[in-house]
Parts: sequence; C-alpha cells; structure tokens
Amino acid sequence: MPDSPHRPGNVPHDGLLLAEDLPEGWHLPSPFPGERDDDASAQIDAVLRYDDSATTESQLNAQRTSTENETIDGRWRYLEHEATHTRVMIRLQRQLFAVPEEIRITGVIYLPWRPGDPITSQLLRELPTARIEAAINKRLFAMKRTETITGGKIVLPSGRKVSERDLLKPLGDPKKVPDFYELVALQHGRLTQQGDANPSSTMAKVNGVALSTAQGWVTRARERGLLPPGRRGRAG
Repeated sequence: MPDSPHRPGNVPHDGLLLAEDLPEGWHLPSPFPGERDDDASAQIDAVLRYDDSATTESQLNAQRTSTENETIDGRWRYLEHEATHTRVMIRLQRQLFAVPEEIRITGVIYLPWRPGDPITSQLLRELPTARIEAAINKRLFAMKRTETITGGKIVLPSGRKVSERDLLKPLGDPKKVPDFYELVALQHGRLTQQGDANPSSTMAKVNGVALSTAQGWVTRARERGLLPPGRRGRAG
C-alpha cells in the first residue's frame, strides 16, 4: 500500500515534532481530532488572539527590526497521553536568533480526557514540555553534525579524526589541543545522550578540573554555536 501523501495538516510533515521526540507514554495520534489538509496554526493563533492582531503599526515595525524572536509562524502540534487520554497541543516555534537556531515551546493547550475535569498544578508540572523541547533540539542538532562523521570517525575542522570511544577521555589543555571546543561539545553531547543529568559535573571529573572550569568550557562551546543554548535553572 503506498504511503499517504504528506499534507501540511499532518503533524510530522515539517519535521518539527516526531514520535521519537516524545517521552514514554505519549504519542502522536493519527488522525487526530480536527485534523485537516491544511495547517490550522495561524487560525488557532487568531482565535487565541496570539497573532499580534492588536499590535500597533509602530510596534510591529519595532518587532521586525529587533533581535527578539517574533510570535508569528508558530506551529501547533497535537499529542496525547496513552494511559489517561489527556490531550495536549503545544506550539512549536523556531528561535531564529538563537545560536544555533533551535525550537522552543511557546504555547500549551491542555485538555483532560473528560470535559470539565479539573486541571491541578501537579498535572501541569508533569507535562513533559522541557523533555520534548530537549529531544527535538537534540535531534535537529544531531542532524546538523552527521556530515562530520565519515568512516566511523568524527572529522574535526582541523582534519583530525577521533573515534566515538575516545569522546569520554580527558580532553587536554585548551591552549594546546586543536579543535578543543568541538571536542567539548562532542563530549557534552555524548554524556547527554547517555542520560547524564549534569554532564558538566561529569566532564569536570573526567578531565580532572574544577566544575567551574568545565562549565566555562561548555559556555564557550555554546557561544561558538557548537552546543544548543542551555536552559535557565537546569544543571549541565
């Protein structure tokens, strides 16, 4: 049976959200309630008055020339919790001025399975928005790095090749090691991939340096666009 054609209204169409980005217990129902051939995100924004329709022309002009991410072009995506049938729509938006570019959740619609059921603060805390966001950006970041892997080895900008098993070894002196911050990004990424809750702390132990030193390395790797921006209040 041939695959169904991709439609703008089909959730995975633009690659913003895939089933693999969701924590265990959540899924992308297909078809989902209200699914249609076109993407209704702009209409949802308009209904919610999340489209800057009340913004003055001068404010709009200021937005266009600022370095802040605009509120336009968000994409609402529908997901469901398998056990409770809780229904959630999240608004995904590309942060064009982030270095590197990333996806952030900029809106949430939360609907219990039974209309009229109360929504508690505990339920909202359990909504895995941060994990979904991190999974999306990890996938997109990994996609951007695949071109550096050839013959089972990672090719650094200087042309030096390292194997993946070497990524968790001490990195050496940043003043003497070529591609040092590329290696920092790769080591941090490998620890994150393994589920390390505080990769900077582990890096400090692996490299025999103070935690503040390892955190400084990670910060400089982020500044160079080698790692996605960190999240406020989160370790690592």
